[in-house]
Amino acid sequence: MNYETVIGIEIHCELKTKTKMFSSAPVSFGEVANTCVNEIDLGHPGCLPCVNREAVRLAIKAATALHCTIDPLVRFDRKNYYYSDLPKGFQITQQFHPIGSGGYVEIDTEEGKKKIRLNRMHMEEDTAKQFHSDAGTLIDFNRAGTPLIEIVSEPDMRSGAQAAAYVEKLRMILLYLGVSDVKMEEGSMRCDVNISLRPQGSDTFGTKTEIKNLNSISNVQKAIDAEVERQRAILEEGGVIEQATRRYDETKKTTVMMRKKEGNVDYKYFPEPNIFPIRLDDRWIADIQEHLEELPDQRKERYMRDFGLSDYDAGVLVATRELADFYEAVCAHTNAYKKAANWVIVELTAALNKTNTKWKDNPCKAASLAEMINMVEKGDISGKQAKIVFEEILKGKEPKQVVEEKGMKQMSDTGELLTMIQSVLDANPQSIADFKNGKDRAVGFLVGQVMKASKGQANPAMTNRLIQEELKKR
Repeated sequence: MNYETVIGIEIHCELKTKTKMFSSAPVSFGEVANTCVNEIDLGHPGCLPCVNREAVRLAIKAATALHCTIDPLVRFDRKNYYYSDLPKGFQITQQFHPIGSGGYVEIDTEEGKKKIRLNRMHMEEDTAKQFHSDAGTLIDFNRAGTPLIEIVSEPDMRSGAQAAAYVEKLRMILLYLGVSDVKMEEGSMRCDVNISLRPQGSDTFGTKTEIKNLNSISNVQKAIDAEVERQRAILEEGGVIEQATRRYDETKKTTVMMRKKEGNVDYKYFPEPNIFPIRLDDRWIADIQEHLEELPDQRKERYMRDFGLSDYDAGVLVATRELADFYEAVCAHTNAYKKAANWVIVELTAALNKTNTKWKDNPCKAASLAEMINMVEKGDISGKQAKIVFEEILKGKEPKQVVEEKGMKQMSDTGELLTMIQSVLDANPQSIADFKNGKDRAVGFLVGQVMKASKGQANPAMTNRLIQEELKKR
């Protein structure tokens, strides 16, 4: 039997604020355990929460970019359950009145563009972080109370590849907005994936399993593909899929049971009594929306329209914010937009990867790279020489300095080149005869001789043209 995969994803994304969702404790990754926390985060008696205005602003930005309908009345609820990483014994969330509802994310698939519908986007606080070992479990409360948005999709994805594309697109949007640093390896963006199979053509959902806390986009696809194969094998053998929570084991490349689900947990939600409903000012919301940053799709379209880039090159640049920002900085000093894209995408990226250098530590100055590109465009140096200059730029030198030190400036003076060409032609009569007999490779040989005589400084394109003009005269 053929089966259709049905996938829905819940994404928890930490907001890029300086303080917690309901307290003044700082938000900071990598600090000493339990140093970025206060009595409100720990749930001490008599401590009242206060809503973080900046977190609400960032949530509005995200909801707008994701085409959600925004609820101007902010209301919170209590989600009651006991777990060791939940210091208060409950979580403040938005169960009944999410700040954003509906919306969609558009992804590219093999069949073309596809809209993944969103169910909701709500604000809540993060839990503490647990560290398990044979000796026991340790808890770091630094993360407790960190502002989160949870983005819940509809079950619109049909493959691991589509799910990975969805997570990547969402990550790009939130990064461009400055809403979050979306560092999955640090836990600031985490994915829970729900997967089920159903007979092809059926509109009834199968029994779903949930894969918790996937920490990379590649693992999203790998985990889904592994779980699909596991479920298919069970169904083909006549077995029954059990509703359960699982995790992905990278070493074994399979999903592993965490706990079974026999029904929905009753969290006994009720309105948060310590936070009154907050009516947001319509003008404040409108101002946030009017000053939204340029989104990835908008930037890609601009690169194709204004810089004449291909869909592929524009997509590669936009996929990494630092790459796109650097490219624009280069284009501020040159009109050779396509060549600039090639240097940034290919040469610079390769150089940084070779030395394991992160983009934030990129030693190449945008103005220097642009100057070097302009020198190639003017014919001052050749493309081959440019690679030598580029290596020196990465060491902090300026292009003109490198060209002068290495005596690279190309010979582009017509009179000077003609004198040298005449000498080469006089010394190679056989090549002249070969050219007249239709052997075009003779031109390449003669160009090489001129380059050798000029110690690589002759302008190749100009040399080629002048040689052909002289050969036709003989």
